[in-house]
Amino acid sequence: MHSVPFRFPVHAHPPSLHRFMALLLVLGGWMATTLPAQALPSFARQTGDDCTSCHIGAFGPQLTPHGIAFKLGGYTDGNGSGSLPLSGMAMGTWTHTQKGQPDGAGPNDGANDNASLQEVSLFLAGALTEHLGGFVQTTYSDLGSRKIGLDQTDVRYAQTLELGGKETILGVTFNNNPTVTDPFNTLSVWRFPYTGSELVPGPVAAPMIDGGLGQQVGGLSAYGLWDNAIYAEIGGYRTLSRSALESLNVIAKGDPLDRTDGVAPYGRIAYYQDRHKSAWHLGLFGFAPDLQLDGGPGDTDKYRDLGVDASFQYLGARQHIFTLNTAYVHEDRTLDASFIEGGADRRSGHLNRFDLSGSYYYDQTWGLTAALFDVQGSADSILYGGESRLGSPDSRGYILQADWTPFGKEGAWGAPWANLRLGLQYTVYTQLNGAKSDYDGAGRDAKDNNTLFAYVWTAF
Repeated sequence: MHSVPFRFPVHAHPPSLHRFMALLLVLGGWMATTLPAQALPSFARQTGDDCTSCHIGAFGPQLTPHGIAFKLGGYTDGNGSGSLPLSGMAMGTWTHTQKGQPDGAGPNDGANDNASLQEVSLFLAGALTEHLGGFVQTTYSDLGSRKIGLDQTDVRYAQTLELGGKETILGVTFNNNPTVTDPFNTLSVWRFPYTGSELVPGPVAAPMIDGGLGQQVGGLSAYGLWDNAIYAEIGGYRTLSRSALESLNVIAKGDPLDRTDGVAPYGRIAYYQDRHKSAWHLGLFGFAPDLQLDGGPGDTDKYRDLGVDASFQYLGARQHIFTLNTAYVHEDRTLDASFIEGGADRRSGHLNRFDLSGSYYYDQTWGLTAALFDVQGSADSILYGGESRLGSPDSRGYILQADWTPFGKEGAWGAPWANLRLGLQYTVYTQLNGAKSDYDGAGRDAKDNNTLFAYVWTAF
């Protein structure tokens, strides 16, 4: 159903921890032996800055104030030397759940201890002209169809001028996912966890703004930052054509495709303060799509998402860095089309999601993050019945992560060409899809999905 987050299909061979370790060595060796002229991340090559200038912990996606300015400026700031706007990223992962999945983590996976090449991406990323820049990401994963498909896209035109005697950045962005444009790390695309296992059952529901239309739409937004304090963005999204989405490997032939009825509006406003040694923001955001089921005419499903968010960064002298990010989203929905088609047992309902995460990074190298998530909403035995015994979307839990970034900071080996992060993440479910015990009616408990997830993440 429409509120279920996207999950990759899984790969073809049951792997093990040994395979993950071998994959780690291969990726590490590949990164270390790639020629610098080809391996230099395109943004760092363009600006001449190391990754710590824009990112907390010497790795994306958490942005510093300098990184926020670079993004809002259209990804165009540079040292004038000119560079090839190409970058790459690769991620190998290993997943262990507290209890294996009897039918496998996917059609071709073992019950537990699955390793994968979760993501290999190529980016066209950087300045195209003095005022035009952005990034286009294409991704391959051995968890899915093993095809290269279009991923996140954000292309901007921006200028800096004076309004009311204050410096102002004004811009326009074309993108393919609501919130991919956002400069803060509180909304869905850039929210912690920045990566996670795609081989574990998770919450059956998420607000539509949480990736419900990602990569399926094209959007145009106008935005501005006035006096380095008031940020505002307004825009709209429409579903791309089926032929375009199939050719870009976003959907497979024959997949259902719910289409926006007209333009789905998106809005964002925030008050932002950069204090140099610290920074914070407080904001509001909203998204309001009407969807036609599989593009058919007639009644629509209406989603009205409204949220509030905030963040705080203590940067100090960049040796001890603390961050705090939080967001709350309330979604009202009127599911006329689904109700008529038998896909929901009630026409109206709501869904709420709350997220809170805090992190500490030492010397841009060692990181610890703790987070909690809570999803609460109206029960619907048809909408959620396939994965929830009680027909409830209620899910909550917490995430703990430790990571080490040996390459990527200033003065590190290969800086800024070599970028590597190793992470270990543990997710605990205290409730899943409406219940603590037997949430699916097949005897599986929420805690059975507690997940130990290891990853090696490179950028080049």
